Amino acid sequence: MKLTINEVDTYISAFPPEVQALLEQVRATIKQNAPDAEEIISYQMPTYVYHGNLVYFAGYKNHIGFYPVPSGIEAFKKELSVYKGAKGSVQFPLNQPMPLELIAKIVRFRVAENKKKAQMKKEAKASKKQ
Repeated sequence: MKLTINEVDTYISAFPPEVQALLEQVRATIKQNAPDAEEIISYQMPTYVYHGNLVYFAGYKNHIGFYPVPSGIEAFKKELSVYKGAKGSVQFPLNQPMPLELIAKIVRFRVAENKKKAQMKKEAKASKKQ
């Protein structure tokens, strides 16, 4: 189910003010580093789409979940090792500063990765036509 930017505003507004501020920081960081990405709601969380799914984030009681898919986690596993996480996700505790520069680096990585995949797909399709 895809919703518009207004639903992302609604999503964020459902949290306490201090969490809203952190969610808005994460949102702004993603938008700054992926300005061409479309902002939607998917899997009941803010999602950014650019040549496919880019990243997701979500608010929880004690952390903000950030979901850059497994390749985004793997590429930054050393920097992310100080946080609780899984194959495709990481948890940023609410009682610590949001690692916005790290989020920015991951988003830029994912943009480049999705761009490259889209280009390869386009080239493969073009070569099939020949």
